[in-house]
Amino acid sequence: MSNIRLFFSESLSINLKSKLDKTQSHYISKVMRIKVGENFILFNQSGEYKAKVENLVKGFVEFSIVKKLRSADASKEIWLAFTPIKLNYLNLMIQKATELGVTKFMPIITERTIVRKINEKRIRKIIIEASEQSNRLNLPILDKLKNLDEFIKENAQTTVIFGDLNSNNKKINIKGSDPICILIGPEGDFSVKEREKISKLKKIIPLNINQNILRSETAAISMISIISFILLS
Repeated sequence: MSNIRLFFSESLSINLKSKLDKTQSHYISKVMRIKVGENFILFNQSGEYKAKVENLVKGFVEFSIVKKLRSADASKEIWLAFTPIKLNYLNLMIQKATELGVTKFMPIITERTIVRKINEKRIRKIIIEASEQSNRLNLPILDKLKNLDEFIKENAQTTVIFGDLNSNNKKINIKGSDPICILIGPEGDFSVKEREKISKLKKIIPLNINQNILRSETAAISMISIISFILLS
């Protein structure tokens, strides 16, 4: 069976007959040169399935589902709250965070945020590609851009792990099955006023992971790696 693995947005089930979109059809037939009768993999929240190419019609790949390979697992919810950063660094952060298991991205605007817009379509494309590559099933959710005050209000009861260079805390003990939100500051860090607001969150956990000042994307990737490791231990 081919190791080609694609995200399919519609529901998947045994004996389903459908077709890929134009972009995926081109990739399957022209780039990877998969022929009629050969197999590839489709996945989404329904699970992961083996699909067989049934026909190539007017540039579209028609397929049938022949076998279910695995079901979606109920994984621990890891959220990443971040401020938008320059495009290349943002793309890297989204890609690696997806590979590491983040289940929701929460972009926020702060006083010192430089980049104040995000390209949702581009981010979703990166999320899909990283999910295809990393063997995960459920795609991370991308929240709408909001300001810090909205984030604090909506996450008053959420366990928030705050990457804080000024904290003396270098240990963390994660209990329970509730979502964990990792909060990463902007390139210029949070203002004093913002830090005071964040510190008043009911379930805030400041965490210092490095004595050096890290770039936003480096801090995010490092924090997610640490949390993921702890959850697997």
